[in-house]
Amino acid sequence: MRNGVGIQVMETMAVGAFLTALAVQLGASNLTIGALAAIPHLSQLAQIPGVYAVDRLGDRKRVYMWSGWVARPMFLVIALAAWLLPPSTALAVILAAFAIRYVAGAFLQVSWSSWMRDLVPDSEMGRLFGRRQQRMIGIGIALSLVGAGFIDLWRLYVPQPVTIAYGIVYTLAFIGGAYAVICARHIYEPPMQPVVDESLFSRLREPFKHDNYRRLIRFLASWNFAINLAAPFFTVHMLKQLEMDLFWVIGLGTLSQVAAYLTVSRWGRIADRFNNKSVLRVCGAGFVLAIFAWTFTTFPDIHAGTIPLLVIIHIVAGIATAGVNLASGNIALKLAPAGNSTAYLASSSMVNAMAGGVAALCGGAFADLFATWELTLTLNWHDKTKSLAVEALSFTHWDFFFFFATVIGLYALHRLSHVNEEGDAKNSIVLGLMMRSARQSLRNLSTIAGLRAGSSFDLDDLKEDRKGSKNRV
Repeated sequence: MRNGVGIQVMETMAVGAFLTALAVQLGASNLTIGALAAIPHLSQLAQIPGVYAVDRLGDRKRVYMWSGWVARPMFLVIALAAWLLPPSTALAVILAAFAIRYVAGAFLQVSWSSWMRDLVPDSEMGRLFGRRQQRMIGIGIALSLVGAGFIDLWRLYVPQPVTIAYGIVYTLAFIGGAYAVICARHIYEPPMQPVVDESLFSRLREPFKHDNYRRLIRFLASWNFAINLAAPFFTVHMLKQLEMDLFWVIGLGTLSQVAAYLTVSRWGRIADRFNNKSVLRVCGAGFVLAIFAWTFTTFPDIHAGTIPLLVIIHIVAGIATAGVNLASGNIALKLAPAGNSTAYLASSSMVNAMAGGVAALCGGAFADLFATWELTLTLNWHDKTKSLAVEALSFTHWDFFFFFATVIGLYALHRLSHVNEEGDAKNSIVLGLMMRSARQSLRNLSTIAGLRAGSSFDLDDLKEDRKGSKNRV
């Protein structure tokens, strides 16, 4: 749990809106922003030597510690670049530091995933990681607002370059990352089972010979491509197209985190009682709908419904992201065979990372091309006395990203239908449980006892619904 808190401090301050805003402040092109978004994914190819290191040493904690102490100081390098270097040089240093950070992070991820697969029982994954993610989201909510307010106030009242403020933010990211590594020292590591005596590449190919796991990899790869084609440019769209202040951009992101915070533990319980696929199916559809809704934030310019629509998008996306992140990680862990999970998880992660990295690079490469595209549909009405023209459709620039991501996201959900996992439940059951729980929470918000009841889950109803779902399945 403490490790998760440190990681969230690091991730909140180092990536996402803060990274994009720093890049925009330094004059980064769309291709550079796409490259920054692609680095975390493409660097996951380093998981191949990571698997070798874990197998050779037989000590996942040791690999985690060493890679952590290589990765975390890179945030100090980024802070110094923002403080001391001219924009073009600073961007080059930031790209290099991020690449080193994520290559080392690939070793860290391989060791962590295998470690957790052997440590946490299948029946407890949803509950434990749901609680962990909820705490992480809570920390992220507070830090996002504080960080955004700090940067905007610096911009208004401090007669020094705002890049200094970003340097301070990245120093805090280093502190959070270092704390996470220190906490990992105190987590128990079960002994590793003997490694199968075969070549590394043979073991990495094994998941693709497993029909069900291969179908899971196909779903996750197409899903990651869809998300990373559009997600890196949400912040750019708000900063440039909608001309919003960073505080409001972060504020909307925080609203999304609040929605995730309030629902992630419930998704975890549903995943434990039914399965992860049921959660992915519902949350994936919600997230795809949220992506498509971005196309209506301009029509073709800012309109009266832009802000209300952004609020709805971020709430829906937060609820959906909580379920997708939790269930996609858990289903990859659950379907990987115990004792041989390292190669399965690494292969899945590398394919997903390649898909996400290529999508981000495609987004950055085609951003300027899409800026010249425009698709409109106008409905005209004429009679003897008057005429009326109504713009029914207007796609420009970023709208094409969001539309293409929506189409690919729908394809990914189709691929999910081919993945087998025990305990599947219909969408109506999952949604019904979430809605029933939400209504119970709202009814009980007036008292302390009500708050306690609102945070609990109606397990009797859940058991009844599960019985019904088993009969239907």
